Amino acid sequence: MTPTQPYGTPEHPRLAVTGEAHLDTDPEIARIAITITTRGPDRHTTLDDLTRRNTHSLNLIKSYGDTIEKLETSALTLTPELIKHGRTDRIRTHHGTVHITTELNDFTTLGELTTRLADLEHTRIDGPWWSLRPTSPAHAEVRRQAVHQAVARAHEYAHALGTTLSALLELSDPGADHPTPTYGQPTGAGMAFRAAAPGTPEPTPTLDLQPQRQTIHARVNARFTMHPPTL
Repeated sequence: MTPTQPYGTPEHPRLAVTGEAHLDTDPEIARIAITITTRGPDRHTTLDDLTRRNTHSLNLIKSYGDTIEKLETSALTLTPELIKHGRTDRIRTHHGTVHITTELNDFTTLGELTTRLADLEHTRIDGPWWSLRPTSPAHAEVRRQAVHQAVARAHEYAHALGTTLSALLELSDPGADHPTPTYGQPTGAGMAFRAAAPGTPEPTPTLDLQPQRQTIHARVNARFTMHPPTL
């Protein structure tokens, strides 16, 4: 069996290139994080208050129907606060916290929902974080552009040698043998909103949140053979 020539042969010179592409596009979804906190003199009272606030927030989010793509409770904590009492510790109070994350596909709804959640007592809002869906056509488009760029670059090199390409040997993502994330990641300038202390309710204007454009990147490695050039 003839061993494979890793760098081609004079009869079949090999050409290796990299193709890259960048694409700016509008985001498709926005994610916000909601943190609800409460405090009470005992575990039962604290848990009841936390449950009530959590249910109210979830019902508010669910009322926006199909604009909500994902709704998850990511963490719940109920912690006693201890103080020294002589030689022993005594429970002073209990702290309860629940963390909720939600994703929306309607950015007008996003501003309204964020405002209404931020207006709730003992509620903190973080976000938004903008992103594309993993199945977004933009990912396929930027990969297509990277392939075209690799082919164009290979033709340029072959033309510079006065010859042409003869065959494609390989087309691969960088690190294909050891996969790592290489395409667009969610980006966004996160903001935090904390609800005001209880008081006389006043009309709260809806936040105007401007979507942040997403930049995604693709890179491919391509290997070709060329017709032998005359040097």
